[in-house]
Order: sequence, then structure tokens, then C-alpha cells
Amino acid sequence: MATVIHAVEGDDWAALRRVLHPYLRFTDEHGRTTRGRTKVIALLRMTERLETPTEIVLRDGQIYFWCCPET
Repeated sequence: MATVIHAVEGDDWAALRRVLHPYLRFTDEHGRTTRGRTKVIALLRMTERLETPTEIVLRDGQIYFWCCPET
């Protein structure tokens, strides 16, 4: 998990791509869901800080589901 947060904070998108599943489902703090690694990375590029998720699911050693804490 720390790898993902540090990759986002450090703009290391190549490292982030390796740990996110291609069919990732990402739910943000407002309950909006984004599907697909490319779309999620584009969303995270606009994020200043990424909170530790409340729930994650791994598939094939990559993050398949990510749920952010609600605000």
C-alpha cells in the first residue's frame, strides 16, 4: 500500500502502473467509481494527496479494488 501512496505523491506513474490491475475499480471519497487502470491513473494525476484506503482487494498480485474513506 505504501508503494501506491509514494508513487502517487512522487509522480512515479510507471511504478504505480505495475501494482494496479488493468481492470481496477476505484471508489473515491465521494462514492464515485472509476474503472480501469488508465482512467484511475489519470484521476490520480490530479490528486494532491491519496488517503489510505478503507478496503482493497488483490488479484494476481495487483490491486483490483480500492475504496477510499468517505468524507
